[in-house]
Amino acid sequence: MPATLADAIWTTKSGSRSWLRNGALAVVGSLFVAACSQIQVPMWPVPMTMQTFAVMTVGMAMGWRLGAATLALYTLEGALGLPVFAGFSAGPGVLMGPTGGYILPGFILGAACVGYLAERGWDRKVWKSAVANTLGTLVLFVPGVAWLATFYAAADGPSIAGTGAETALGAAVVTGVVPFLLGGALKIALATAVVRAGWGVFNRLRG
Repeated sequence: MPATLADAIWTTKSGSRSWLRNGALAVVGSLFVAACSQIQVPMWPVPMTMQTFAVMTVGMAMGWRLGAATLALYTLEGALGLPVFAGFSAGPGVLMGPTGGYILPGFILGAACVGYLAERGWDRKVWKSAVANTLGTLVLFVPGVAWLATFYAAADGPSIAGTGAETALGAAVVTGVVPFLLGGALKIALATAVVRAGWGVFNRLRG
C-alpha cells in the first residue's frame, strides 16, 4: 500500500522524476492553501477561514516531508509578495504581525505532524484521522499563541484589559484560540472526510 494518498495518486521511482513530481505537488498544494485562505465562512463568534483545513489536508495527503515543504513554499510565496495569505495579503509584515506565528512555523509544523501520522496509517481510519488532525491543529496553535502573547506582553502592544485574562498568555488564548474552537472542529471534520473520501476513491479504482 502507498504510504500517503499522494503516493497513491502519483507514484514514481526515485531520481529526477521524483523531484519533478514532488515539486509539482508542492506547487499545487501551496496554491490550494492560498485559495482556501481567501474563503471566509460566516460563523459565530468570528468568521471562519479555510486555511487550517487546507494545511491539515495537504499534510495528511502528502506526508510529513512533502507536506512541510509545501507549507514552507506557501510561506515563502507570501513573504516574497504574492497575495496568498488571508485577505490576499502578503509580505514579511504579515509574518511579523500578531498572527504571524500561526503561519510560520505553525502551518509547517501542523502539516508535518499530521503527515507523520498519516505515513503510519492514521489516515486509513476515520477516528485516527480525526485524532491526527486534532493534534496537528494543536501543534499549529502553539507557536501562534506564543507569538501573539509577545504582542500583549510588549509595552506598546495591545492591552489585555477587556479580554478577561490576567496575563499576556491568557489574553492570547482568549483572543487567538477560544473564538476559533468551533470552526476548528468543523475544519478537522472536513479535512478528515476529504482524505478518507480520497482513499475511498483510490480503493474502488484499484478494485
